[in-house]
Amino acid sequence: MLNITKEKEEGKLVFSLEGKLDTVTSTDLEKEIMDSIEDVKELVIDCTKLEYVSSAGLRVLLAALKIMNKQGSMKVTNVCEEIMSIFEMTGFNEILTIDNDTKETKEEAQEACEEAKEEAK
Repeated sequence: MLNITKEKEEGKLVFSLEGKLDTVTSTDLEKEIMDSIEDVKELVIDCTKLEYVSSAGLRVLLAALKIMNKQGSMKVTNVCEEIMSIFEMTGFNEILTIDNDTKETKEEAQEACEEAKEEAK
């Protein structure tokens, strides 16, 4: 299951993801992004509560990145260790702009990821 929260303000669109971005849920995110991305200059994917991403989810991120490279910018924020290791194994850490600059953000993302896993059990 994936919960998607969307906030749009003055050319900036933020998607907050909670749960698993996998084969089943990636189509929901793709539809949300494609339906909302017109006239967006900055796209932010907040992964604070994202606990898993599959290859299908990576494809959605890549498709959004390709569009945003033509009309603005895209960044992925608050990535926990598990998701970061997936990005590193697939090379997505080299493709995506990942904003995890502060120690607090990394710790908060990791705690949220662990909480999401516990709630899913």
